[in-house]
Amino acid sequence: MIMRILGEGQYEIADEHLTRLNELDSALQSAADAGDEAAFATALSALLDAVRSLGTSLPDDRITPSELVLPDADTSLTQVRELLSDEGLIPG
Repeated sequence: MIMRILGEGQYEIADEHLTRLNELDSALQSAADAGDEAAFATALSALLDAVRSLGTSLPDDRITPSELVLPDADTSLTQVRELLSDEGLIPG
């Protein structure tokens, strides 16, 4: 799966890592639902860090459609709430 972090770049994520990313996404969803700004910031940071560490960064000159776009670390709780579906940011 190709994921883009806004303002940063694209990462190729192996299917074997999707379970871990979904766990982090669930924590993000819970924090957003609770309106807990501190937990939200921590959860978003953890999710983005996991994408960076588990994924392989794609070169900037490689143009590939992203299957999933994640907000950057400075995105507010209110803005992310608008992006969340019933499945969070990451479907599955």
